[in-house]
Amino acid sequence: MATDKKKSILREGFLVKRGHLVHNWKARWFVLMPDKLLYYKYEGGRRDSCQRGKILLKDCEITCPFLEHENRPLVFKLQTKNGVDHFLEACSREERDDWAADITAAVVKLQTTGGEKVTNQEDPSESQLNNINLSKVLDSMYDVHSGIKMSNHVEQGNTYSNCFSGSAVVDWLVFMQLALTRVEAMTLASALLEEGFLRTVGLKSVEALRTAGLSEQFMDDSTALYSFSDSLKKRGSVKAEASLSAVELSGKVIKRGYLLKQGHRRKNWKVRLFVLRSEPAFLHYFDPTKDDISPAGGFSLRGCLISSLNDNGVPSGVKGNIQGNLFKIITQSDTRYFIQAPTHQDKMDWIDAIREQT
Repeated sequence: MATDKKKSILREGFLVKRGHLVHNWKARWFVLMPDKLLYYKYEGGRRDSCQRGKILLKDCEITCPFLEHENRPLVFKLQTKNGVDHFLEACSREERDDWAADITAAVVKLQTTGGEKVTNQEDPSESQLNNINLSKVLDSMYDVHSGIKMSNHVEQGNTYSNCFSGSAVVDWLVFMQLALTRVEAMTLASALLEEGFLRTVGLKSVEALRTAGLSEQFMDDSTALYSFSDSLKKRGSVKAEASLSAVELSGKVIKRGYLLKQGHRRKNWKVRLFVLRSEPAFLHYFDPTKDDISPAGGFSLRGCLISSLNDNGVPSGVKGNIQGNLFKIITQSDTRYFIQAPTHQDKMDWIDAIREQT
């Protein structure tokens, strides 16, 4: 059965998708089947087995390119039979056009053969409830007078300060009419959690997040504890970043693509848009949920060492439940970058392209 499913896959890879409930952008792994487009989330360097959503292709309309999103020229729009719009962004114009062409071909074929008669399924955190601005929700939660109250809580003998329970968050969201029902409030709270605005505190909420299904990331529970993210406790302070030399970004673009990168401090894996340039030879990476204008980081390839890592076991320095297809770059200043490609072929292509520039 698994072999049959694999045979019916027309195309797969990373795209960045705009959410329905919250209009933020998330990198998802998309799988194009003859009658539907499935998407999945990557957790800790591994694609989860839980399908995050399904877009039925029968009678879909594709707009490519879709140029109404500022600073996002690589978006194409998919409108379903029911009038639901899905905005998807590729890593390059070639990838965007190839995805659009393959989806269009599948839609055309369905016009004569018919399609799956199943109700469209969406990740609850991406369903069409309301157009909610998460930052405004967070501002309201922070409000000195009407915001959520923080206090000390005890869980299994441990005392946690400046936190609140899951049920208190749900109560507050419903009371403030930011959600109509407790289920909607849990969906909204899950979005805040996934975006990094809230964090888990104590064992119960941490374990719930680790084993979460589609709609169970946030717990409506008086014993599950949460707090504001540490990075948000100093809101308003702008992180100072070294200005990038215009020279770094002046080289010719050799290759672009979505890869997973392990963080240096937290060792967590994030999907990043990598851009390889020559003359001068630099490798930059961007947060694909933002733009490809301001790099999240980058380094000169002069004197770099690049090596493929074995897929047997977990290499030294690598954390997380990774899938393999790893390679490592050591810069001239001895900084180590661990990068994971979605496929073995992608890994070899990137290694070859980078080696040509070192």
